[in-house]
Amino acid sequence: MADLSMPACESNTAYEPLHGPDDVTPEPASLDIEIAVTRRILEETAALNIHDHTDMLKAAVALNCRVRGLLAAVAAERGEGQ
Repeated sequence: MADLSMPACESNTAYEPLHGPDDVTPEPASLDIEIAVTRRILEETAALNIHDHTDMLKAAVALNCRVRGLLAAVAAERGEGQ
């Protein structure tokens, strides 16, 4: 029977987080704009090839950025963090 388990990660693989603890989230636009942009990014990334590493890396970065912007806009709308 074939071994379908995932290979172990190399310990010498370079690692850099999408968003580090010292990275700053840019000032968000209005909540309506952030929602519209997030919807557009979701639409654009939905058609990407899940088997293409580059496509998935681009999607992860774009969606990470959008979720951060959206959450910042929600927090600003609620008056949080001021």
